[in-house]
Amino acid sequence: MEFKAAILTTAVLAVLLCSPALAQKSPSVSLPPSTSPAPAPAPHYVDLAALLKVAGPFHTFLSYLQKTNVIETFQSQANNTDEGITIFVPKDSAFSALKKSTFSNLTGDQLKQLLLYHAFPYYYPLATFRNLSALNPVNTFAGSPYTLNLTDDMGSISVQSMWSKPKISSSVYATEPVAIYSIDKVLLPMQLFSKDPPLAPAPAPAPQSGASDLAPSPGGGKAGGNGKADSTSEAYRVGVSGLLATVAGGLMLMW
Repeated sequence: MEFKAAILTTAVLAVLLCSPALAQKSPSVSLPPSTSPAPAPAPHYVDLAALLKVAGPFHTFLSYLQKTNVIETFQSQANNTDEGITIFVPKDSAFSALKKSTFSNLTGDQLKQLLLYHAFPYYYPLATFRNLSALNPVNTFAGSPYTLNLTDDMGSISVQSMWSKPKISSSVYATEPVAIYSIDKVLLPMQLFSKDPPLAPAPAPAPQSGASDLAPSPGGGKAGGNGKADSTSEAYRVGVSGLLATVAGGLMLMW
């Protein structure tokens, strides 16, 4: 009998211990934070043609880039390489300052080399130009014979070719991997130009508007008329006086 009671007590305790109300909650296990690296950001795409079209006036340079397909070479360097690109873009006024024959006499390959000469195959922000100038001459996109010398004079940066030494007038765009700087002259390498290309003829002066200094002033004709009338009156008075003197002399002789 006692054995049966012990079995019954054990069964009751087993039921109570398995009850959800009495079961102890297992502690939650916290997982360590993920240590996998964050995905790399997508490369920044820059449409060079669209940028030069709105940031100008760089229409002449852009026209040459598109004509020679150099724009595609620059675009590929900007977006498909780790090195990036730096471009020196002459303003339209820089091209118009030279005779048109300076560029029209170039062959297609020479024109392409001239455009490639305006770029470095690396991204260089302005802050690096002081150190970069210590490496002069610096190779351009056109290859080792086509080099440039850089000078940084108290923050004023000049880019020197054989026949021109323009200054960087402004930073058009400078976000890795693309740097574009505006210059006020075309870079002219000695490999393409054996002598300094001639400047375009100065424009003819515009005709002056307004009355000439030699034109008569308003009322001048009237004043001239009055002067003529005064001269006639004076001659009349002299003539009358002479006639009266003659008559008076005749009367005295009669007396």
